[in-house]
Amino acid sequence: MPNTNYRIAMSGATGFVGSHLSGLFSERRMEIVPLGRRNFKMVPEDLAKCMKGADIVINLAGAPVIERWNKDYKKVMYESRIGCTKKLVDACRLMEKKPALFISASAVGYYSTTGSQTEEEYTKADDFLGHMADDWEQEALKAGELGIRTIIFRIGIVLGKDGGAIKQMLSPFKAGLGGTIGNGSQAFSWIHMKDLMHAFETVIEDPSYKGTYNLTAPNPTTNKGITSAMGRALHRPTLLAIPKFILRLRFGEGAQTLTKGQHVIPKRLLESGFTFTFTDIDEAIKDCIAK
Repeated sequence: MPNTNYRIAMSGATGFVGSHLSGLFSERRMEIVPLGRRNFKMVPEDLAKCMKGADIVINLAGAPVIERWNKDYKKVMYESRIGCTKKLVDACRLMEKKPALFISASAVGYYSTTGSQTEEEYTKADDFLGHMADDWEQEALKAGELGIRTIIFRIGIVLGKDGGAIKQMLSPFKAGLGGTIGNGSQAFSWIHMKDLMHAFETVIEDPSYKGTYNLTAPNPTTNKGITSAMGRALHRPTLLAIPKFILRLRFGEGAQTLTKGQHVIPKRLLESGFTFTFTDIDEAIKDCIAK
C-alpha cells in the first residue's frame, strides 16, 4: 500500500481486528479516527462532524457473539451491528465531501451450515445469525446508493497472535486439555490476520474491488482439523471432546456459534488474483503460536 495520507474513520478500532488494522494503517502514515460508543450516541449530524474529512470508513463494530444469549443480549448484538451501521451511513449522507470507500464487516454466519458456500452459489442461514448478518449488510449497502464504493467482507474465524480464537484456545491446549467440540465434524472457515490485513490493503489500493467478498482462507477445515493442528503445533494430546450439551448449558442458544460452522470459499477474491499467504491450517497455527 502506498504511503497515502488517508484519513480513516473506524468503528471497532480497539477490537482484535481493529487494533491490528489501526497499527498497520498508522505505520502507513494514515490518520485513524476511532469511533466508539460515545460517538454512536450522537445524532447523525454530530457524528458527521467527527467523520469530517474521512476518505475511508471501516465498520467493524459488533458485540461478541460467543456469549450466553437471551432476549436482551440478542438486542445488544443486533443494535451494535445494524444500528451502528445505519448511523454511519446516515452520517455519510450528511457529509459535504463524502468518503470514497466504505468497508463493512459481515460474517460467515450469513450462510447455511449445509454445503459449500461462495458469494454466488450459496444458501442463506435461516436463523438469528443469518438474519442479523443479512440486515447488517443491507444497511451497509446503502452507502453505495450515495455514490460511495462499498465493500462487504464476510469474515471467517480470525486467527492471529495475542487475541481471538487462538488466545482462547491456547491455555487449555498447552495444558493437554484441548479437544474437539462434539465429534468435531462441523466446518471451520478461518482467515489468518496477515491475510485479512492484506485484503483490506488490497481493496483500498484497487478501486476495481466492490461488492461482497468472503474473507476466508481457500481451504476451510473442521473443528477436528483445527484441534489436531493445535495439538501438533504444541506437541500436546487432543483426546478430549466437549459434549455439545455442556456448551448449551453455558451459552444457551449462543452455543450454536461453537457447535455449528460454515464451509466457505473466497471465490471472488481468488478470481480477482488475490494471493493468500496462509492456505494451510497447520502453517497458520504454527505462525500464530510462534514467539
